[in-house]
Amino acid sequence: MTSKLKYHKNYTEFGEPYQLVLPLSLEGLVPEDDSVRLLSHELEGLDYSLLYKAYSAKGRNPAVDPKTMFKILTYAYSQNIYSSRKIETACRRDINFMWLLSGQKAPDHSTIARFRTGFLADACEYLFYQMVRRLEQADELSKETVFIDGTKLEACANKYTFVWKKSVGKWEEKMFRKIQDAVELLNNEYMQGFSVNTETRTQDLQKIFLFLGERCQTDGTVFVHGCGKRKSRNQRYLELFRRFLERQTVYDWHTASLQGRNNYCKTDPDATFMHMKDDHMRNAQLKPGYNVQIAVDSEYIVAADIFQDRKDVWTLVPFLKTMEENLGFRYPSVTADSGYESEEGYTYLRKCGQTPYIKPQTYEKWKKRSFRQDISKRENMGYDEEADTYTCHAGKLLSPLYIRRQKSKSGYESEVTVYECEDCSGCPYKEKCTKARGNKKLYVSKSFLEKRQESYDNILSETGIRNRMNRSIQVEGAFGVLKNDYEFQRFLLRGKTKVKLEILLLCMGYNINKLHSKIQKDRTGSYFFPVKETA
Repeated sequence: MTSKLKYHKNYTEFGEPYQLVLPLSLEGLVPEDDSVRLLSHELEGLDYSLLYKAYSAKGRNPAVDPKTMFKILTYAYSQNIYSSRKIETACRRDINFMWLLSGQKAPDHSTIARFRTGFLADACEYLFYQMVRRLEQADELSKETVFIDGTKLEACANKYTFVWKKSVGKWEEKMFRKIQDAVELLNNEYMQGFSVNTETRTQDLQKIFLFLGERCQTDGTVFVHGCGKRKSRNQRYLELFRRFLERQTVYDWHTASLQGRNNYCKTDPDATFMHMKDDHMRNAQLKPGYNVQIAVDSEYIVAADIFQDRKDVWTLVPFLKTMEENLGFRYPSVTADSGYESEEGYTYLRKCGQTPYIKPQTYEKWKKRSFRQDISKRENMGYDEEADTYTCHAGKLLSPLYIRRQKSKSGYESEVTVYECEDCSGCPYKEKCTKARGNKKLYVSKSFLEKRQESYDNILSETGIRNRMNRSIQVEGAFGVLKNDYEFQRFLLRGKTKVKLEILLLCMGYNINKLHSKIQKDRTGSYFFPVKETA
């Protein structure tokens, strides 16, 4: 009779003998030219004082040394491992992760998640820029020009939990009209002089609600509920203004969460709904996401930041300010695509003494024959600089009418000169020239045009051609690696601070892999790709 088979949680009790094959030291199992050795060397020389300050001096010591935990996280992001559970599995099974642990017990997923979102949040940016400064000390950065680009990444949020600014304003205004009618009735019945103003809606509603509560106590109001019960006047007004106050509190919360945006996501209030490039359904669906900006020099990511703006144009100036503050030096020139062109950006670069290599937004249109034949465009009109007049296709003058000042989203003021044609009546070219019922008008910012022309001349120079070519290779190539090779298409954490933490870890892993690749291919010290000469 055969014995009954039993299973145990401890598999070593099955009794199969195995001889120990691995050496007691893992040093010989990690190749000499493995990137994990370079990562450990580069991260060992950083200052971790800010990270250690996040830990309390009281209580037990952490399960794994914070410096080792940071090495594990950075190496995990460099190897396309982002989940805390997958990092835990790698620490138990992967030789390279075991080598980084140096005999310490493998951390569990909760320890990894708590370290990433709690202890590392305030120190990660400081550590990232330390690594960039190490690259600078090793002469790996050209410090000649910086390439800037941005992309949109999906947030870890529900795409159906959106709140729109226009909807909030519409329903709030509709409720405000009902409040005015209710206050008028209340004043007539209670002989009071309450009023609810637009600026102090919540405070005024609270005063009315407190008055009604005290009135209920004074009159000894008995509250009734359910069908067939008739509510007293005090109860009806108290419940009505309670609903008004609750709804107004919700509207105030929405307004505060918008932070000047047109929308936000309930599951991640810092995320903004944007159009993503990976629109597989091709229906222009909006998804909650963040605008990720990076700066690249000599193929290394030297700066990274997170913005809530859907357009890149509003991110250039604050991104440059943050980058200069963290790096400790200013790049002589900035190279970016047409999405960053603005008068404010040009003015800031000129003020800082930085040469702009920014492609004008109309650069590609200028090359087309249809644009050159369009008589309505300012570029196709004659301009007399002394008289400050334009001449249209019909030979009539457009003279300056007045100067209009306009303010941008960031508060930058610009001057726009408005030109008007002397007489468009009876002109045979009017249908092709303008859609206005009266005379044609031109809106021209002279300062912007002058700065745009300077940038246009820069990008056509020999240095400008080299910078534009390297921008498309280096910074757009970096995004291609991060999104496709590293398969980082969506954030795992929520909130602007934690999202920025993820991007910085990803950029550090990218820089380590890039340095490793350059060392192995004997390309250290190379800053630009040469321009191919056409035959």
